[in-house]
Amino acid sequence: MLDFLQTAVWALVALGVLVSFHEFGHFIVARWCGVKVLRFSVGFGRRLFSRYDRHGTEFTISAIPLGGYVKMLDEREGVVAPQELDRAFNRKSVWARMAIAAAGPVANFLLAIVLFWGVFLGGTSGPVPVVGKVEPGSLAAVAGLEQGQEIVSVDDHSTPTWQALNWRLANRLGDTGDIKFTVRYPDSSLEYHMYADIDRWLAGQEVPDPLEEIGVSLWVPEASMKLSQVMPGSPAEQGGLQVGDEIVATDGREFDTWDDWTGYIKAHPQQPVQITVLRDGAEQVLTVTPDLVKLDNGEQIGRVGVAPVGASWPEDKVRRYHYGVLSAFEKGLEETWSKTLFTLDSLKKLLFGQLSTRNLSGPITIAKVAGTSANAGWQSFLSLLALLSISLGVLNLLPIPVLDGGHLLYYGIEAIKGSPVSERVQMIGLQVGMAMVLGIMALALYNDILRL
Repeated sequence: MLDFLQTAVWALVALGVLVSFHEFGHFIVARWCGVKVLRFSVGFGRRLFSRYDRHGTEFTISAIPLGGYVKMLDEREGVVAPQELDRAFNRKSVWARMAIAAAGPVANFLLAIVLFWGVFLGGTSGPVPVVGKVEPGSLAAVAGLEQGQEIVSVDDHSTPTWQALNWRLANRLGDTGDIKFTVRYPDSSLEYHMYADIDRWLAGQEVPDPLEEIGVSLWVPEASMKLSQVMPGSPAEQGGLQVGDEIVATDGREFDTWDDWTGYIKAHPQQPVQITVLRDGAEQVLTVTPDLVKLDNGEQIGRVGVAPVGASWPEDKVRRYHYGVLSAFEKGLEETWSKTLFTLDSLKKLLFGQLSTRNLSGPITIAKVAGTSANAGWQSFLSLLALLSISLGVLNLLPIPVLDGGHLLYYGIEAIKGSPVSERVQMIGLQVGMAMVLGIMALALYNDILRL
């Protein structure tokens, strides 16, 4: 219950920040253009809190926290007093109306830049992408990747950390052609180019894992065989395992690595196993029966509910970056631009069937990710907010009526032809746009429910 409440709180924080900045963009530019703003609302539905400022604008927080809006004085929505006609939105020039419509998405992009700036000011770090294992017959094996190589770049884009490598591979989802890997061996400056052929790579897969699909496991330091955690109520606790126990053998077999041991446990669901542990200098034999767990792919594995003492990363396997105020801002701009291009490319691939629509996520998934990222630290949470802000900005610029991009489309046509788009065309567009947006929202929510 506590986890659920924390997830809900962080989700509301994320949505509140993103919506507030988006609507503030519309609000402040409307004010600059001399438009009277009647209401600034975060959320929809029944108003929970409201107050008025000296300009007569009502600021409200409403019950349904899935968006927000700015309501402006407009003759199309009610009678406007003659002395206030010059403050009506519809009386402003087409260029002023375009600026107001564009201000919301622009605010989201500016917010992303500021958030990434904060992340980079705090310094970043990440593990070096060194190949740990290569699956025989995989794309990586055919390309020639080998254990111990560092993946220097993908498609000539530098990949200094795991995160950078994953982003570069994610850029190739749904593509046909080849992926270019540049690698080097330890203690060598020589670089080698290798190519993996792909054909609509992972186009139909939900939540694809690019590294797993190319057949590469990245190097991680070996975990200790000593337990750092025993889950309450788990088979391990019921069998008598305790934090600090060191696993010596299982069913008489010794295991060199934690992965080898967990592989044995996974292969024995609902089968009692004899685990020999070292506790306080003496060996004890305990009987534990792994639970049967069914994975999303249908595979059934055993699980006992323990975690090992993590091994520390050697400094030569971690890259750390520190930035000054200006260089952090420059990195924030660069990151916002690259993630915006990635979002646009992903939308194009969804439209042309290169990516599965099952990758669309709704409020439930966003809430879960917000909670997870918040638990991972402030930098992780700010990075997620920046990514969501970029997505919100890009989506709102799509030329779909009811979205800001639809309004910009109408105003662009008006600027070219010299007169507004007819009310009938706008009404038809509104109905079509509403149907499209509701359809996308329904699909995203359906995907969320399936993931549950």
